[in-house]
Amino acid sequence: MAMALEEAIKAGEEGEVPIGAVLVAAGQMIARSHNRPIALSDPTAHAEILVLREGAVKFGNYRLSGSTLYVTLEPCAMCAGALLQARVKRLVFGAEDPKGGAVRSLYLLLEDARQNHRVEVTGGVRQEDCRLVLRQFFQERR
Repeated sequence: MAMALEEAIKAGEEGEVPIGAVLVAAGQMIARSHNRPIALSDPTAHAEILVLREGAVKFGNYRLSGSTLYVTLEPCAMCAGALLQARVKRLVFGAEDPKGGAVRSLYLLLEDARQNHRVEVTGGVRQEDCRLVLRQFFQERR
């Protein structure tokens, strides 16, 4: 989560919403990134999507079985869906997102028994640190 927080801070410095993500497999960091939809003019350039894309290239497969994704904010519906499609084994997130979270807050996409894959979820890891990065970013813009 420390690396994901570093990425979130980079995003904030670039004027992006400060969310960072890191993909790990077999104890090794596979990919790390941060939100970049403004810089890339791409509404799908969320931190989670960017690390999943890089991970898939490195794996040579869209299925990232056995991997763990660390992210500073609870994923949105798009990113939660991507975790299912990529067959990520585990998600670890920092702060809950009461306005857009699709893992625990608004929706429970990763727990829906109708899905063809299950993702283990651990939330609240370094929650206050993750919240603080977001809070400071938005306070500076007001």
